[in-house]
Amino acid sequence: MTERLTPQQAAALLHPTDVLGIPLGPGHPGGFLHALGERDDWDDLLITGALLTDFYAVFGQPGVRFLSGFYGPLERLMRDQGGAIEFVPADFRRFGPALEHIGPRVMATAASPPDANGWCSLSLHAGATITEIERAATDPGRILVVEASPRFPTTQGLGEHRHRIHVDRIDVLVETEREPFVIGDPEPTPDEQAIAAFVDDFVVDGATIQTGIGGVPSTVASLLAAGDKGDFGIHSEMFTTGLMKLHLAGKVTNNKGIYDGVSITTFAGGTRELYDWLDGNTEVRFLPVELVNSPELISKNRRMVSINGALAVDLAGQAVADTLAGAQFSGIGGHEDFVAASGLELEDRSLICLRSSTVVGGQRISRIAGQFPAGTIITTPRHQLDVVITEYGVAELRGRTVRERARELAAISHPEFRDELMAQAEVWPPA
Repeated sequence: MTERLTPQQAAALLHPTDVLGIPLGPGHPGGFLHALGERDDWDDLLITGALLTDFYAVFGQPGVRFLSGFYGPLERLMRDQGGAIEFVPADFRRFGPALEHIGPRVMATAASPPDANGWCSLSLHAGATITEIERAATDPGRILVVEASPRFPTTQGLGEHRHRIHVDRIDVLVETEREPFVIGDPEPTPDEQAIAAFVDDFVVDGATIQTGIGGVPSTVASLLAAGDKGDFGIHSEMFTTGLMKLHLAGKVTNNKGIYDGVSITTFAGGTRELYDWLDGNTEVRFLPVELVNSPELISKNRRMVSINGALAVDLAGQAVADTLAGAQFSGIGGHEDFVAASGLELEDRSLICLRSSTVVGGQRISRIAGQFPAGTIITTPRHQLDVVITEYGVAELRGRTVRERARELAAISHPEFRDELMAQAEVWPPA
């Protein structure tokens, strides 16, 4: 029988030694997590999740550990302040098996309130937690906590993947007025505008699009929304404000060869306008990440174009996207899945976008390296990269020799480093 409890009452159900599983950031049950921080009797509380979107006091409590599969600014702050946080290396599809291995006694997620028939939409996040949510709902030895807020949109699943849970299967329903985490849509920088203009050339009529978050994807979406091209499909791990703009501009038809007629995603993050638009919207469907990020399914889309970022690329074409100087910066997510799957047919394109340099401590550093230092953690191997774009141009890598690839990459580096990198490219690979 479902209990309707306050966040504090729900938090009291956890033992001083316990294991809690929560989704990626947009699915966090915020009121419940804040209530956990009001307790100070933890002996060994293990929380597993990813991408914190708020300052939750529980993560600073003695006796609390956090296993994260994707770092954001708050995880990095925790780490830098000596917090009890550790990174679990796994791409997004492998979050599910990792969570099953840990086996949390308590699962908690955000949702929209029960509808007239008692169904709670899982709202902004399907991801990798849905299987453990279902298991917790049927296991009398486990607890499923669902925090329902009317500020979270009611979203749709597809087929057998209903993206919802009935209130009768929920152990604890916590009703709050929590707002979902809002990601702004800032004005792009000149470098981002330049990169986006190069990206725009690769997005042809009828392309199926995957984008991440940030200035470049947002600017690309704005260019496409205002341009003459269209008949687009959307198959994207994350659904963003930019992708909403394509829908609003009438550019999305979703005649893409798989999941026709609907845009496919596994989680959403963006502006309040996006969340209001998603509420009750049947044009966007949320599926578990093992489907959305399946390279086999991604490759079935018509003219797949993936648009992703990286922190650095070397002349071999290796991409670093989740670490900086060996320290965890973000996470693997679906990076490799979309990069690999979007290059399996000649008409598909995989675009890696990054600024050519960055400034650290007043010193300019090239983000295109000759050779990465020993010990560098590679996110995506060289053989999977197709196209790399900086504000200075496009490097076409597919089908090129190792030396040709090095020349292409050196040519789009920052002018301050270009001559040195071009010289290295001429004798590539290094002895």
